[in-house]
Amino acid sequence: MILPAKPAVRPVNPCFSSGPCAKRPGWSLEALSDASLGRSHRATVGKAKLNEVIQRSRAILGIPEDYLVGIVPASDTGAIEMAMWSLLGPRGIDMLTWESFGSAWVSDVTQQLKLDDVREIAADYGDLPDLDQVDFSRDVVFTWNGTTSGVCVPNGEWIAANRSGLSICDATSAAFALDLAWDKLDVTTWSWQKVMGGEAAHGMLVLSPRAVERLETYTPPWPLPKIFRLIKGGRVIGSIFEGATINTPSMLAVEDALDGLRWAEELGGLRTLQSRVRANMAAMTAWLDGNSDFAFLAAKVETRSPTSICLKINAPWFQALTTDAQKAAAKALAVLLEEAGVAYDIGSYRDAPPGLRIWGGATVETEDLVALFPWLDWALANVATDYSAAA
Repeated sequence: MILPAKPAVRPVNPCFSSGPCAKRPGWSLEALSDASLGRSHRATVGKAKLNEVIQRSRAILGIPEDYLVGIVPASDTGAIEMAMWSLLGPRGIDMLTWESFGSAWVSDVTQQLKLDDVREIAADYGDLPDLDQVDFSRDVVFTWNGTTSGVCVPNGEWIAANRSGLSICDATSAAFALDLAWDKLDVTTWSWQKVMGGEAAHGMLVLSPRAVERLETYTPPWPLPKIFRLIKGGRVIGSIFEGATINTPSMLAVEDALDGLRWAEELGGLRTLQSRVRANMAAMTAWLDGNSDFAFLAAKVETRSPTSICLKINAPWFQALTTDAQKAAAKALAVLLEEAGVAYDIGSYRDAPPGLRIWGGATVETEDLVALFPWLDWALANVATDYSAAA
């Protein structure tokens, strides 16, 4: 077998991880020069910067004025668990699962909160559950964009406008990339390290007036750790949504988040961010249309994520391998690309089918994606020499 030569063009930025994601184009440490280091986050300067993150996020995303927006601990995981621990219990719950993190939220509700009236509406990797099964008289928990499956909901039309339950949405790989139907969402969460290329450990929590009403009229029967507490004296703690965080944030990460938000504004805001994401997805789609060895894991065009782009490997030699051998071959493929310095951290998630996961968010340049494609073919051909004989 004659192996292809190494491609002549390399991605300028080989960071295609699905989190933490690539920094914005042109980013350098100089962007953090105004960070309020060595100062209290409760000082005037610290609170001002935290509130600036909130207000710039609200403006770019078009979040309604009567919704609360806050910075909370522990990234998106902390934000969504804060919401579930604080709000779930008074109604039955429909939980949509089609990838790893949605399944984790089910475990939270059934094994940790130990709630009984829970329906899991599930689909395999690559598919979306039947949204017509969802009962909006119940609380509904779902991910807008499945980071580990590359499958997203097509829009918010399936969410009932006259719902009596709450809709609780993990939007960590969707915020700043896809249109979120704010009028259909009662709780929305995301983290800085995804589409905006920020740093980890900080989550964002958005509450509709209906979610606030639930918080102020319902007391969960289980203890709430301090970092989950949003209520004091029967009222929402308003200062949390004005920059007074529950715990101590990293002011260096705060400055980095502000840099990303200012970059987005300079580009032209949400629509420009989305156009960058669409351009990346269009490039990926065009390449896959002419490639028989790789394909989208997502079965339907309308549910394919343009951010966490998950690929399956259709090469006949790969399909002939056992599951364990497929996992080993896919890992070898990702390692070879990393060693070549052209793509970092693009292996599929540990619970997902063996393949690749390539980030296509707004901080990724389309030219870098296009430069990566020949390297994927090169790496697959090289890995095939070690594994095709075992097929």
